[in-house]
Amino acid sequence: MDFFIQNAYAQAAPQADPFGFLLPMLIIFAAFYFLLIRPQQKKQKAHTALISNLSAGDEVLTAGGILGVITGISEHYAIVKIADNTEIKIQKSSVSQVVPKDTFENA
Repeated sequence: MDFFIQNAYAQAAPQADPFGFLLPMLIIFAAFYFLLIRPQQKKQKAHTALISNLSAGDEVLTAGGILGVITGISEHYAIVKIADNTEIKIQKSSVSQVVPKDTFENA
């Protein structure tokens, strides 16, 4: 019955290329950079520019979904009018976008 089982002989281990793992690691790093890191940096740069260009009279939408008009602004905070006789103080970084004029009045 030994003719069904073949003998297995050990083979010599292949020589590993010392730089063989380096190329895939570089490809993975490049993919992470171009697909994740770089777009996030662009988004952060655009948000920083948006925050630095805020001024009184701008109509804004906050990250929490509050729509209002900026009535006052300081270094880190903005005062936003959300209704007649109702103003709130928010962090400037919570502003997600500046909406077109008259959006607040028509909402």
